[in-house]
Amino acid sequence: DLTGLPIANASLLDEGTANHDALGLAEAIDYLGAELETAASWDASFVSLHVLTPRLAPALQLLAEVVLTPTFPEAEVERVRDERLAYLLQQQDEPRALASRAFAGVVYGAEHPYGAPVLGTRESVARLDRDALVEFYRTYYRPNNAFLVAVGDVDAATLLPLLEQAFAGWTPAEVPAIRVPPPPPAGATAIHLVDRPGSAQSEIRVGLAGPPRATPDYFPLVVMNTVLGGSFTSRLNMALREERGYTYGAGSGFDFRQGAGPFVASSAVFTGVTDSALVVFFDEIRRIRDEPVPAEELDRAKNYVALGLPRGLETTAEVAARVAEIELYGLGDDYLTRYMDRVRGVTAEDVQRVARRYLDPDHLAVIVVGDRGEIEEALGRLGIGAVRPRAVE
Repeated sequence: DLTGLPIANASLLDEGTANHDALGLAEAIDYLGAELETAASWDASFVSLHVLTPRLAPALQLLAEVVLTPTFPEAEVERVRDERLAYLLQQQDEPRALASRAFAGVVYGAEHPYGAPVLGTRESVARLDRDALVEFYRTYYRPNNAFLVAVGDVDAATLLPLLEQAFAGWTPAEVPAIRVPPPPPAGATAIHLVDRPGSAQSEIRVGLAGPPRATPDYFPLVVMNTVLGGSFTSRLNMALREERGYTYGAGSGFDFRQGAGPFVASSAVFTGVTDSALVVFFDEIRRIRDEPVPAEELDRAKNYVALGLPRGLETTAEVAARVAEIELYGLGDDYLTRYMDRVRGVTAEDVQRVARRYLDPDHLAVIVVGDRGEIEEALGRLGIGAVRPRAVE
């Protein structure tokens, strides 16, 4: 069970190395005017470095030190574990966290890796110890399981000798393949109600398992979602916020991952309009499936997506993140050069096709976190699906 382990492991890489304790490492990085961060996502762990080019050589030594010789001090492991447990305890009273956790549990189930929070559960975090972290590090942190992206005023002839020197001691080894299983088949649409007595608002999640990041339908899906709920002027936000005043904001999105990440539409609405808001979600999902998107609305969505590319490539860090995404998901060396054409090539037929394929109103998971006594009866009258009380651990 790796639940929560990759993120805990990444967060501890810079808390002590063979040559520095956590404070000494922070001081060495500050002395160079550099920034060094460690993190992990659903699909990968990252160590990032930002430094002025004249100080690249010593900064790379520190980067390599963090990657090659972390010590996972027992005291730091205990601190991180206790902080995570405290955070997870706080999340038990946070409606958005309750809704997100319930949604993952309904869509993926307890046995699927996506069925639990990426930070882990209280049970999995409580089991974290130094031995598990060291074993995970030794197993997965190998050069044959990694890649490096460099962006800045440096060429390969200068950079490669520095990298070869800094990472000379890193040895390859066999790395177990991690394969994300397919999600379980989606059940009939049902409303899963998490009771939060006295709540003035209801948190709503509507969705299902979507496709992986490498899907050939990526660009039609992004454009389709931009129309539905991916921008301020999207249909969901306009209908729920601007036209009806039910909420401060509503939207939707695909969380594209190595495996079949989720599609979720969400909002927090006033308790008294919970049922009415849910009707809007279903109406808009059905509309984008059943009616071709008008040309003007489609063009606006495509421009929004296309113009987002240069906005997201303004800094070296943003360029590095995009190149890392291309490498991680095997998107191809021509991904950026073809990006604009692929967005502009999306047609109204493409949008309707992917909406019909990936958004099924008869097989949606609906999560509502709110005052059960105030909303259960009205939700039951909607005819959307059975209302099932649900507890969230």
